[in-house]
Amino acid sequence: MELQEYKSVFLDYLAKEVIENKKFGQPANLYDPIHYILQLGGKRLRPVLTMMGCDIFSRSYQASLDAALAIEMFHNFTLMHDDIMDKASIRRGKTTVHKKWDINTGILSGDALMILAYQFFENYQGDTFKKIVSLFNKTAIEVCEGQQFDIDFETNMHVSLSDYKKMIGYKTAVLVAASLKMGAIIGKATDREADLIYNFGYNLGMAFQLQDDYLDTFGSDDFGKKIGGDILENKKTFLVIKMFELASLEDRLEIEKLYSIKEGNKDKVEKITNYFEKYKIDGFIKTEIKDYTQKALADCEKLEISDKYKDSLISFANNLMKRKL
Repeated sequence: MELQEYKSVFLDYLAKEVIENKKFGQPANLYDPIHYILQLGGKRLRPVLTMMGCDIFSRSYQASLDAALAIEMFHNFTLMHDDIMDKASIRRGKTTVHKKWDINTGILSGDALMILAYQFFENYQGDTFKKIVSLFNKTAIEVCEGQQFDIDFETNMHVSLSDYKKMIGYKTAVLVAASLKMGAIIGKATDREADLIYNFGYNLGMAFQLQDDYLDTFGSDDFGKKIGGDILENKKTFLVIKMFELASLEDRLEIEKLYSIKEGNKDKVEKITNYFEKYKIDGFIKTEIKDYTQKALADCEKLEISDKYKDSLISFANNLMKRKL
């Protein structure tokens, strides 16, 4: 199946099991925000990967649909709570839940999303249930740890690249990896194959996040994010950490001064971007993106699956990374 076909099937299942299910209707102020965020759009990357992982090893995706729902619900739970912590007003071009309703609603509806994820896991039995819930629990706590690292880094100018990679690994890459592995487990893959497809997803997730860092500053206006947003929010991305590592003492002092400004503007973005260019940071991050992408493709080659499914994974990786560099 093509990626768009997986997505279409998933959206139909989401509508049937959640959006149109009267069981998830009352109280309206609990469930309306859930329906709202689940219909905001997005790539549906994670549930699609769960379906694909199952399809690769069982030649069918059907058994993975409830796990795909659980993964998507968990992902949206994290977005709902992240938006509250970040005081964000826009998500995918629409008003965030806590702005459209209120903070208490955002917290409670987010909590309900997390619990609903577990309810959909109840449709699995025996060893499969045990394995996917164990994987889910490990991943969920890592995502929370990654979010806390990200918050801690906002007030620390001395973050190392290894600490940063750990943070994005937990915050982004582990959920991509777990989505694939969960589908593989449901599809009865061997432990070796399940671990390999996890590694493929993890390395691809790392490449994707690093590319996101790059595009935040060097992307075009059609990237879908405000250019320079990470700089304005004082986010410690790969670009910033590498720049601070290479900068002269004089430049480091100026950079620290700029990152002490809580309310940034275009002038701040321009000055920081000039430092990126001065120290040729774009070359360093492009190398990292390429290295992680190559690691992912190497993991894919080790999988003992048909060329057809290998080609599907490689095509997925290439399409995911074809954002404007």
